Amino acid sequence: MTIPANWQKSSFSGGGEGNDCVELAAGPGTIHLRESDTPATHLSTAPGPFAHFLHHIKNGLYASTPV
Repeated sequence: MTIPANWQKSSFSGGGEGNDCVELAAGPGTIHLRESDTPATHLSTAPGPFAHFLHHIKNGLYASTPV
């Protein structure tokens, strides 16, 4: 599998060195995720399940207390 070159940092990343964030890259039919302090390790998923996951996060369905 080819690892993408164009990673984008989360808009919720902290300040400072910028190493406390999640990064995302899109490939053909695939979404790649990694943590900035361990860039060699990443997860891959399809856009549909990732969109479903984000929808649930935004609606507080994965939070320990509702958002």
